[in-house]
Amino acid sequence: MTDTNGIPEVIRAEHLSKGFGPVSALTDVNLYVRRGEILGLIGDNGAGKSTLIKILTGFHQPDGGQILFDGEPVHLRSVVHARSLGIETVFQDLALINDLPVYLNMHLSKELVHRPLPFLRRREMRRRAREALDSIGINIPSVTAEVGLLSGGQRQAIAVARAVYSSAKLLLLDEPLAAMGAKESTLILKLLAQLKARGDIAIILIAHNYSQVVDVCDRVNLLQHGEITFDKPTRDTSVTELLDLVHAEYRLNQP
Repeated sequence: MTDTNGIPEVIRAEHLSKGFGPVSALTDVNLYVRRGEILGLIGDNGAGKSTLIKILTGFHQPDGGQILFDGEPVHLRSVVHARSLGIETVFQDLALINDLPVYLNMHLSKELVHRPLPFLRRREMRRRAREALDSIGINIPSVTAEVGLLSGGQRQAIAVARAVYSSAKLLLLDEPLAAMGAKESTLILKLLAQLKARGDIAIILIAHNYSQVVDVCDRVNLLQHGEITFDKPTRDTSVTELLDLVHAEYRLNQP
């Protein structure tokens, strides 16, 4: 499926719903992201953003609706299945091992070994890790450095680079700028701009900082009441409008 400019959609969700016992987390979610596009996903805590991301990564199964990936209906059976299609996620905890060097973190669960002897091909992994980092402009002085000794921004960048290195078609980022200082946030925003410029990957960015959403994203979706209630290009909206929408909802829910 393509838009009017001929840009193919990487993923489309149609009428997704999901409940947990008596609680309806999602009721009717419709969402799409095109190749080379960054979609900002915003909403209050408890709006269902994490549930939606877990459905798109195969962790949860929807109760209703369908997902199309590369234009074809798909049933995401598991996280492993979603990753095999090219759906990668970077959560806030990053899933990095602090005691391991950068190059081994880049190859977690995908280590290169000599055959038939099970010895790690460390030199080749170091070379590939450096190549992957350099290809998207991440400045890490040494791929042999322990991840735990790096800054928060550098660790986040490594987690993103690992996902891209895995040939991701869709990258889901869960609050990548949370609890980061200005310098570290700048590093990640620059990385997102570089990934966008490549034009071969779609990105969904969950964020609470609406200024950053407007700056880096192409479109923004607001998730409320289990559905997408707002979908607009960021060039046609503003931080003020997004704040007004969310605050209006907050005021309505006050006793």
